[in-house]
Amino acid sequence: MFSHGAWSPPMGTDSSDLFGSLFETPPLVRVVPVLVPLPVSGAYSYAVPEGMHVEPGSVVQVPVGPRQYIGVVWHCENDDKLDPKKLRPITLAFDCPPLSREMRDFVDWVSAYTLSPPGLVARMAIRAPAALDPEPMVEGLRYLGGQPERLTPARARVLDLAGEEDIPWTRSGLAHAAGVSLSVIDGLTAQGLFETVFLPPPPIVAKPDPDYTAPRIEGPQKEAAEEIVGSIRAGGFAASLIDGVTGSGKTEVYFEAIAETLRAGRQVLILLPEIALTSSFLERFQDRFGAKPGEWHSDLSPRMREKVWRGVVTGEVQVVAGARSALFLPFENLGLIIVDEEHDPAYKQEDRVFYNARDMAVVRARIGDFPIVLVSATPSVESQVNGLSGRYNTVHLPTRFGDAALPDLHLIDMRRHPPERGGFLSPVLLRAIAKTIERKEQALLFLNRRGYAPLTLCRVCGHRFQCPQCSSWLVEHRFKSQIQCHQCGYSERTPEACPECGTLDHLVACGPGVERIAEEVEKHFPDARTIVMSSDLLGGVKRMRLELDAIAKGEADIIIGTQLVAKGHNFPLMTLVGIVDSDLGLSNGDPRAAERTFQLLSQVTGRAGRTGLKSHGLLQTFQPQHPVMQAIVSGDAGAFYEREIAERERAILPPFGRLASLIVSADTRADAETHARGLRAAAPKVTGISVLGPAEAPLALVRGRHRFRLLVHGRRNADMQAFLRAMLANGPKQRGSVQIQLDIDPQSFL
Repeated sequence: MFSHGAWSPPMGTDSSDLFGSLFETPPLVRVVPVLVPLPVSGAYSYAVPEGMHVEPGSVVQVPVGPRQYIGVVWHCENDDKLDPKKLRPITLAFDCPPLSREMRDFVDWVSAYTLSPPGLVARMAIRAPAALDPEPMVEGLRYLGGQPERLTPARARVLDLAGEEDIPWTRSGLAHAAGVSLSVIDGLTAQGLFETVFLPPPPIVAKPDPDYTAPRIEGPQKEAAEEIVGSIRAGGFAASLIDGVTGSGKTEVYFEAIAETLRAGRQVLILLPEIALTSSFLERFQDRFGAKPGEWHSDLSPRMREKVWRGVVTGEVQVVAGARSALFLPFENLGLIIVDEEHDPAYKQEDRVFYNARDMAVVRARIGDFPIVLVSATPSVESQVNGLSGRYNTVHLPTRFGDAALPDLHLIDMRRHPPERGGFLSPVLLRAIAKTIERKEQALLFLNRRGYAPLTLCRVCGHRFQCPQCSSWLVEHRFKSQIQCHQCGYSERTPEACPECGTLDHLVACGPGVERIAEEVEKHFPDARTIVMSSDLLGGVKRMRLELDAIAKGEADIIIGTQLVAKGHNFPLMTLVGIVDSDLGLSNGDPRAAERTFQLLSQVTGRAGRTGLKSHGLLQTFQPQHPVMQAIVSGDAGAFYEREIAERERAILPPFGRLASLIVSADTRADAETHARGLRAAAPKVTGISVLGPAEAPLALVRGRHRFRLLVHGRRNADMQAFLRAMLANGPKQRGSVQIQLDIDPQSFL
């Protein structure tokens, strides 16, 4: 086993010619490079046993040290200098289609851009190991004719059904269709009336029909759909941005792009930020295409993930709706990517391989030479700039579908209309809630803060409850009787006495979370049906889906929720949205703070009035003159983006400049700081790129590790990757507990 450098063939090289002699099955043992899921810089070389057929993209099992790993045969030249007899052989070649050249090029691109080991990127494409071999055939039954010794009504139903058509049945399927128990089927089989046959496994999802129902679009939506469909028919790479207000019919528009792609016989990937919660989207898809798409997200069972992976790679699954990791599914014939809510920060992965699925989706479409459609009511500044510059074709939908009116938005100046002592809801908002309930309509109260209170302290000695492993406060969760750390997950029972001074009954909750707002709502509206929506409540995704369905059916009067309620849900009876703390997202040093606050508040207030009912949005704020607040209530998104783009350009921030973040962590503060300073000293002197720091990270301690941050800032045309490679190569070697976390295009600055 030897390290093998990465190689890419010249443009225009025919891969079949390139590998024709290398990957046919000659009698001689050959050498091939295999990427393994380990943090190494390239592929390892292995011998191919005589009689085993592999080709570029083949998924194989190989030994590394004492362990066996699943890897991928990669694209590079055969190394004649390596003696196959001195190399360890490939253990197993799996019986599944190889990763396409397009997919392998995409893995190489992501690896080079994010400076991640290629094996770890390739691992994301083969993360369903049980699906690598074909599914076993299913045992079935075929009716041979004849009559049983005793014909009962149940047996008669089975034989009538089985004799209608000469087709095999599964044992359980026949019993269910005939309305009998399995013992009836077994009795007939024992008498020789059925023979055992083997059937292919049933499909995971039915094939979607692009003409199942006529599109429900009109006016601007129809024009937008025709424009998008035109780019699909033209073929080749094209990036489009659908920029439409909430409820403007964006989903129906891109459904037409999906239909056109399906008619062409190609597969579709729909990326959604919270696919596990969007059951309403799956139902809308089924209404339009007659079948649900394949799902791909972390809440799926391992068995279902394996089936979807296999269906994607064989082409059986034509449409997948998934979270960001679905971008690395090895589609057989991908022809369109949709990125819904493209502005959402959930598309950024910050673990192992750091990447932004929205940006990488554009890269995948360009490599595959097919269209991509980005969709949002509040596009990211980066996408807005790409639209203005002509890199994206922008399609505007300025009005709601069916002429439904947008909600009337008003600011509540909390300095003039403060809540009562101990409360957090202004009398203005409480009166609006009361009127909404009287009309049998729904109100949503939004606060992007989980739990009961973000801080608990002792009135007597001032002790604050802090996580023992992180530099963050413990958040009280009164529903669970716990205080928890939202960084590392540490939790303990809510104490009755202060651990510092021992005083009983003098612990006080500071600030509100959604649970505390729910307590205040129940005090003012004891007869109202209230639901709290938060990701950390018991019951997980299943409970959330049930509660979202209940809200959509009108089975709740007041909903108190975090950002979970802001993501694409359609609540017909919701006519009031109240933002409890509009200023919350503006109180940090994140350069995207204004943009994210604008997007989140716009999305939340957009939940109101989607079916045409008169609706209102009330935003509680202590900064009514802030440009974000003024942009939201005036509805002048264009002015906000114009100002935000100008500020980014002036500061040379993305998309006009480039950023990279390095977090150096260690078991001791001294080790982390020393290594960070060594990296700073090793940075090459390059015009147009500067290094800021090191400085202690805002979250200086996470999971017991001390953290220092370096921020690399460069102009748009700067070769950031080459700079970082040189910096890491010339810097101090990682020793002891020191770890470096590298993030190109960071979204978080904690």
